[in-house]
Amino acid sequence: MPESALDVGPPEEVSIPAEPTSSNVEPERFNASTPPSSPSSNPEENSEAPQEDPSAIDRVDTYHPGVPGIPCAYTTALQGISRYTKTIHENGCASVSCPDNRGFGRAEAIARQADATVLVVGLSQAIEREFLDRNGLLLPGHQQELVSRVARASKGPVVLVLMSGGPIDVTFAKNNPKIGGIIWAGYPGQAGGTAIADVIFGMTNPGGKLPMTWYPQAYLAKVPMTDMSMRADPGRGYPGRTYRFYKGPTVYPFGFGLSYTNFRQTLAHGPTKVLVPYTNSNTVKNNTMIMSNGIRVSSTNCDALSLGFHVNVENVGDMDGTHTMMLFASSPSAGGFGDEKRLVAFEKVHVVAGAKESIKINLDPCSHLSVVDRFGIRRVPMGEHSLHFGEDLKHTILLHNDVEEIKY
Repeated sequence: MPESALDVGPPEEVSIPAEPTSSNVEPERFNASTPPSSPSSNPEENSEAPQEDPSAIDRVDTYHPGVPGIPCAYTTALQGISRYTKTIHENGCASVSCPDNRGFGRAEAIARQADATVLVVGLSQAIEREFLDRNGLLLPGHQQELVSRVARASKGPVVLVLMSGGPIDVTFAKNNPKIGGIIWAGYPGQAGGTAIADVIFGMTNPGGKLPMTWYPQAYLAKVPMTDMSMRADPGRGYPGRTYRFYKGPTVYPFGFGLSYTNFRQTLAHGPTKVLVPYTNSNTVKNNTMIMSNGIRVSSTNCDALSLGFHVNVENVGDMDGTHTMMLFASSPSAGGFGDEKRLVAFEKVHVVAGAKESIKINLDPCSHLSVVDRFGIRRVPMGEHSLHFGEDLKHTILLHNDVEEIKY
C-alpha cells in the first residue's frame, strides 16, 4: 500500500497528508457504488493526458494555481496512480490547448493494451485565471475528441479526471457508456495526484459536492454579459443565473456529488407549525396584508424563533463515508416572493458502514426563511415553507400569526 503523505522537502522536515484533498474530490459519475479500480501489481493502468514537457495538465500551476512560489515537490496524477499499479503512459496532446490530434493514434494503441484507462484532461492557468476568461465551456481544442477516441479503443474500464477551476460541459462523457467514472479534481494542490489515485483505487471514499452549477455550452448564448438579471424570463428566452434562478438543463447541478456508499436520511424531529409574533407598536386590523407581504424582520422577535431539526443519517452501504447534508428552503409562492430553492444550511458527518449518526440544524426564520421584497424590505413570508434535506427528504413548516389584531 502506498504512503498516504507527500514529502515536500527533505524527509525529516515536513510531510503533508493527502486526506483533506481526497475527501473533497467530487465524483460526478460512477456506474456502480464501487471504486473504479482495485490496487494490483499485475494489471496495467493506462494514463492519457493533454501534456507538454513538463505536462501541461500535470505541471505545478495546475496543482497549485495562484499560490506564490514553487513547492519542493508535488505529486501528479500519473505519479499517484503509479504507486498502486504498473502504468503505461502517452501524451495525448502537446499542450492543454490541444491544437491537433496527431498523437491520438498512439494513445488509442496503448488503451487497447491496458486493463484500465485513466484520462486526465481539463484546463490550466493558460486557459483560465484572473484577467483571463474562457470563451466557452467545452474542453479546449481537440481534448473532447481525445477522450471519445481513447474511451472507444479502451478494452477495460475508463475513468475521466477533470482538472479545472470552473465548470466544463462534459455532456458527451456523461452520456458515454464506456466511461465508468468522472472525477472533478479542481486544482487539487501539491498532494493532488495522491488524492486522485486514492479515490480511483478506493482507498478514500470521496464526499465532495459541486460548489457551482455546471451549465451546457448553449447557456452562454442566452446570458449576454450586458444583462445581469438573476431571474429567468421565458418570454425572451433568458434562462436566469445561478442555481437559485436558472431554469434550464444542467450538466451537473449545484451540490452534486457521489460516494462509494449510500446514505439514507430521515427526519427524527422538527416543528411543523411556528407562531411568528409581533413586537412593533403599529397595528393593522386584519391579516390579509400580512399573509400576502410577510412580516418585517424588524417587527418580530427574531431571537425567540430558533427552530431545531434533528436528522438521522444512516450509511446503508458497505464502505465508511462522509455525507454532506445540504438544506434548501423555498418560500410560499402565493406571496409573490418566488419559490426558488436556496441553500440555507449544511452539515458534514462521517458515518461508518451500517451505522447511523444524528445531525442537528438550527434555523433562524429571520435569516434563513426571510426574503427581500421589491422595495428592499426583508420579510418573513407567512404560509408553508418547503425544506429540502438533500434530494430525498422534504418537510413543510407553516409560519403563521393568528392574533385578531396584528401589530405591524
